[in-house]
Amino acid sequence: MHFYKFLILLIACLSCSSLFAQTDTTGLNRDSAAASPVSRIPAVVRKDTTVGPSVKPAKGKTVVKDSARLALEALPKKAAWSSTIVPGWGQIRNKRWWKVPIIYGGLISVGLAFEFNNRYYREILSELQYRTEPNKFPKPKNSDRYTNIETQSLTTAKDFYRRNRDLSVLGFAAVHALNIIDAYVDAKFFRYDISDRLGFSVKPTLLQQQNSYAYKLPVPGIKLSFPL
Repeated sequence: MHFYKFLILLIACLSCSSLFAQTDTTGLNRDSAAASPVSRIPAVVRKDTTVGPSVKPAKGKTVVKDSARLALEALPKKAAWSSTIVPGWGQIRNKRWWKVPIIYGGLISVGLAFEFNNRYYREILSELQYRTEPNKFPKPKNSDRYTNIETQSLTTAKDFYRRNRDLSVLGFAAVHALNIIDAYVDAKFFRYDISDRLGFSVKPTLLQQQNSYAYKLPVPGIKLSFPL
């Protein structure tokens, strides 16, 4: 008897579950779609106009440069090669005419120093050669000038003028190298606007002190600012 009651109860439960499972859900889906029609349309994200787009290129992408930027980037190399061929030519290309007399003044000064030291070096060397081997070397033109000077002193003077002559050659190369570097750097910063207004401001401030153990009170200090 109890078995039949349990069987009838089980059949009733299964029939109820099948009724709920066969409930038409198309109406519900239709109603939900009608209630929110915007759900099918992707949301439009408004961009903040106060923040500019990022100019950093993605990895693996090539940045396309316009002709004006390529021309500006080529200026340093052209100026450096121009000054290498003809000193001061790069400064003329950079519109820095006032540097040309300084460059040639340095080159001429080093050249005159070379000529002076080389002339006395050769003159004293000829005198020493004549004193060492008079039968092999002819008497120098200005030999009477060194009659009362000892040979050791002449040897020291010869080494002095030779060293200065060699330093003059290095000085000429240094001036020429500075001429090339100046032309390159000047052309490199040609596109930057460097203002002539230079200054600084000094004002009192409070310096925060903090260590690994405790926080300390701020102490007074002085703040120095340079405008860039």
